[in-house]
Amino acid sequence: MRMHAAIRSIVLVALVSLVLACATDPAITTKVKAQLMTDEDSRSSAIDVQTRDGVVTLTGNIDSVDAKQRALTLARETEGVVDVVDMIAVKTASGSGDAPAPGRSLGEHIDDAGITMRVKARLLEDPQIKGSAIDVDTRAGVVYLTGLVRNADEKNAAIRIARETQGVRDVQANLAIA
Repeated sequence: MRMHAAIRSIVLVALVSLVLACATDPAITTKVKAQLMTDEDSRSSAIDVQTRDGVVTLTGNIDSVDAKQRALTLARETEGVVDVVDMIAVKTASGSGDAPAPGRSLGEHIDDAGITMRVKARLLEDPQIKGSAIDVDTRAGVVYLTGLVRNADEKNAAIRIARETQGVRDVQANLAIA
């Protein structure tokens, strides 16, 4: 448990330093994700966060009503959030088994957080993509891009930028054209 708390704290510090004083939709998304990631009661990996015009939409499946309420509260209390749209479902099942979470070392968590920060920073710096609602997640060096882009050129540029970022093994893009 202490290792998980240490990992969360390191990731939170890294993410917060990236988005300090930013009020853009991607920055708000990152802030909300950081809040969820460091909270013991909400499982950030089960919740997808997207922001558009300051309105945060939370989607996914979570284990309990209490965890859902905690995630919604954390999102609402995050600086820059105008409103929160709740699309979180609470899991219901007759069994009580938990799916195993793949084990990752502290180094892998830090590496993935670093890759996420580098990709996000490069996307925010690019004049063609800047301000887009692209969420970036990394697992074992694989970058997952999710969100909305304005056109196919922007989508292709985002994928190219992610692929060219140091440490990225692969890119999985789920980018919709708005």
